[in-house]
Amino acid sequence: MKGVILAGGLGTRLRPLTLVTNKHLLPVFDRPMVHYPIECLVRAGINEILIVTGGEHAGDFLKLLKNGKDLGVRHLEYAYQEGEGGIADALKLAEDFADGAKVCVVLGDNIIQGNLRRAAGDFFTQPSGAKILLKEVPDPERFGVVRFEGDDPGGRVTEIIEKPTDPPSRYAVTGIYFYDNDVFDICQTLKPSGRGELEITDVNNAYLQRGDLTHEVLDGWWTDAGTFESLLRAANLVADGGANLAEVPVVANA
Repeated sequence: MKGVILAGGLGTRLRPLTLVTNKHLLPVFDRPMVHYPIECLVRAGINEILIVTGGEHAGDFLKLLKNGKDLGVRHLEYAYQEGEGGIADALKLAEDFADGAKVCVVLGDNIIQGNLRRAAGDFFTQPSGAKILLKEVPDPERFGVVRFEGDDPGGRVTEIIEKPTDPPSRYAVTGIYFYDNDVFDICQTLKPSGRGELEITDVNNAYLQRGDLTHEVLDGWWTDAGTFESLLRAANLVADGGANLAEVPVVANA
């Protein structure tokens, strides 16, 4: 399995900081933000990684990461996204890199306490389809939110709604996804949303509609770092516990 880190975007919610650098190069406690998703993948045994970025600061990733060996990466590649077409649009750039293999996709501003190794192992043996990782959050309206069959997070997911005003549950889809190679065909069929972007929620719903989506609920903490509030929260969580110190497993749910 290969890893893909999506680290593009304008980072408008973090301006003026992102006027001078890419959001994913901002510090989270004592390290650049992009270090955390890289280490997350490496700890899961995924050491072939593609970073998709864009904008005028894209070259700074190469300055910082070089070939990735200092972070345990065996093979590191970069891809450049032109424009702001959304997460699914950025993912399309990973097709040649994937070369038919399954992929673990991590949004570059996502930080978790635990380890993805078990989730990666579960998906490696999953014959086809996709797997999403969920987390109960206090502010689900900020994220893609799942509706369960019944109220049990161990039950079947029946729908994923992007940034709902009336969330059907408090379980958000984290920015960590596992896909088989069909994901690239699915991305080609998507239509832009009202935001003018290709939405990753539409990708996940496509797998859900064909009955080929599983999920797991993350144990330990998870946060994004895309707003000033969440960036501060991420720094405090890392400072208190260390994002790469706890080996917290995920709780499996088919």
